[in-house]
Amino acid sequence: MAKNYFYIALFTFFASLGALAQEGKDLGFYPNPVSTGKIFITSKTSMDKDVTIFNVLGRQVLQQTVSKELNIASLSPGVYIVKIREGEATVTRKLIIK
Repeated sequence: MAKNYFYIALFTFFASLGALAQEGKDLGFYPNPVSTGKIFITSKTSMDKDVTIFNVLGRQVLQQTVSKELNIASLSPGVYIVKIREGEATVTRKLIIK
C-alpha cells in the first residue's frame, strides 16, 4: 500500500512540473545570446508584457512594459535573468548579452 502512495506522489509531482512548463510556454524572447541591443518578446496574444531584468546578484536592472520589442542597449555584457509577465502567465529565462 505504501508503494502505491509513492507512485501517486511521484506522478503528482511530475504532472505539476508539466503544468508549470505549459503555463508560460507561449512567452519567450529572441535572440539569445544577443549582441544587437534589442530583444523581441514572443507571445500568442497582443497584450502588453511586463518585463523585468535582474543581474546575477538579483538586483533589478531594468523594468518596462512593452508589446513586442525591448531595448537593452544600456545593459553591460553578461548574464541576466529575464522575467516576462503577460496577464496570468509568467516565464523566467536566462539572457546572455555579448
